[in-house]
Amino acid sequence: MFKKILIANRGEIALRVIRTCREMGIKTVAVYSTADKESLHVRFADEAVCIGPPASRDSYLNIPNLIAAAEITNADAIHPGYGFLSENADFSRICRENGIKFIGASPEMINAMGDKASAKDTMKKAGVPTIPGSDGLLDSIEQGKKIAAKIKYPVILKATAGGGGRGMRIIKAEEEFEKAWNDARTEAKAAFGNDGVYLEKFVEEPRHIEIQIAGDQFGTVCHLSERDCSIQRRHQKLVEEAPSPFMTEELREKMGKAAIAGAASIGYEGVGTIEFLVDKNRDFYFMEMNTRIQVEHPVTEEVINFDLIKEQIKVAAGIAISGKNYLPKLHAMECRINAEDPRKDFRPAPGKITVLHVPGGHGVRVDTHVYAGYQIPPNYDSMIAKLITVAQTREECVVKMKRALSEFVVEGIKTTIPFHLKLMDNEDFKAGNFTTKFLESFDFSTL
Repeated sequence: MFKKILIANRGEIALRVIRTCREMGIKTVAVYSTADKESLHVRFADEAVCIGPPASRDSYLNIPNLIAAAEITNADAIHPGYGFLSENADFSRICRENGIKFIGASPEMINAMGDKASAKDTMKKAGVPTIPGSDGLLDSIEQGKKIAAKIKYPVILKATAGGGGRGMRIIKAEEEFEKAWNDARTEAKAAFGNDGVYLEKFVEEPRHIEIQIAGDQFGTVCHLSERDCSIQRRHQKLVEEAPSPFMTEELREKMGKAAIAGAASIGYEGVGTIEFLVDKNRDFYFMEMNTRIQVEHPVTEEVINFDLIKEQIKVAAGIAISGKNYLPKLHAMECRINAEDPRKDFRPAPGKITVLHVPGGHGVRVDTHVYAGYQIPPNYDSMIAKLITVAQTREECVVKMKRALSEFVVEGIKTTIPFHLKLMDNEDFKAGNFTTKFLESFDFSTL
């Protein structure tokens, strides 16, 4: 087992890893930018190293500084958390070259799944259902129009190196194709330095349902059930839950088998997620694979009583997994509490938290790195907490979430708490009647 792990991240996920490491008897090293000097992960780790100024490129994305921090503290492993360098093949490779274990996917696995077009081809060969579309990147507008005519409109252009909805355009008719093509490529080039795009059939009335998987170096892969992430805005998740209210036993079995087949096809080691779009007929299609821990992992942990971070560390240390598939016995839900103003198009609202009271009680979990007096830096993601509730049924889980949200007090800044409170009262949401388009018709004016 590792003796000391450096966490190449910040905020609540850094704290989350530190806590599990402490329970496992592993020493931890926090890294921080000058903007995060007063962050809790810096205080709670056994050691802390400043790796640069506030800008991510100069600190949390600065690979030489991270490797140097690991070397001067004698860390034998690095946990990347999520975001930042968690799916960076170069970082994984450089860790390996320097004799430091990267607690995540190998560079080969990241490369196999990081490019969405090649990932789709890999999954198709593994027998995983994929959305009809182009075989790889499009060479021209004319090629795209020809494929679109064959698979029928609406279609969607996606950036091969994309994420967060950038480099993505829905096309409902041929006359819209040229503008969408130019816009998607320009946006993708600016965001990712890669203007490659591919084409897919646009799935109508879709649900975003993902399967949590785990694999080890001995070729064993299992799934740990699903999470429904359909409540999202501009492809950014706001609420996640398990099990999905749309799920059936038959569909779960099919999706679980597909996810295992996909992960096994690349010899996947560690924890990861296979994401699917599921249409109104419960036909499902591979969307992407995340070769890392995800923001919403507590949802799965709560419904199956399982520490995913511990599993991640054990697999990285060469310990075999059980191979057991886990099914949800309870219902859990996570609301992302962001420092954003939902009444102003979710505009980021960094600032100083003057008063903070987090909810508690049976079945309530709060993962956060903030405290009263904490100054939220404007340089990073606006999520300040994750509120998770767990109960015997979905109905009880929603009621518990509403109660917990009403107790969550954050003063000094705007947050998404008012939005989540209104969502818990929405009849369609309470009935489980929603798709990824749900928030397009949501009334934000009364928040």
